[in-house]
Amino acid sequence: MRTGLTLLLVVLFAVFGAVFGALNAETITVDLYVRSVSAPKGAALLAALMLGWLCGGCLVWFARGRRERRRVKAATAAAVPATPAAADEPVVPGGA
Repeated sequence: MRTGLTLLLVVLFAVFGAVFGALNAETITVDLYVRSVSAPKGAALLAALMLGWLCGGCLVWFARGRRERRRVKAATAAAVPATPAAADEPVVPGGA
């Protein structure tokens, strides 16, 4: 069931992207300061959308990793170190 729904969504978005690209077929020039790129308007908009999605995903991934490292560090610092059962008696190596 889940695989079928995923496949349906992928096909739906692919069709949406193809229609969007076809309706925005005019060529535009994008100035990137060091170079100019000419591309169809639909392709440029979809590329900008994908780049934004990728940058946002990386930002969330790095922020979550930072939060997890902070949580593990706090849990490690709060952990009580293991102590012998009879802490008042001196420990004699090899003895009773």
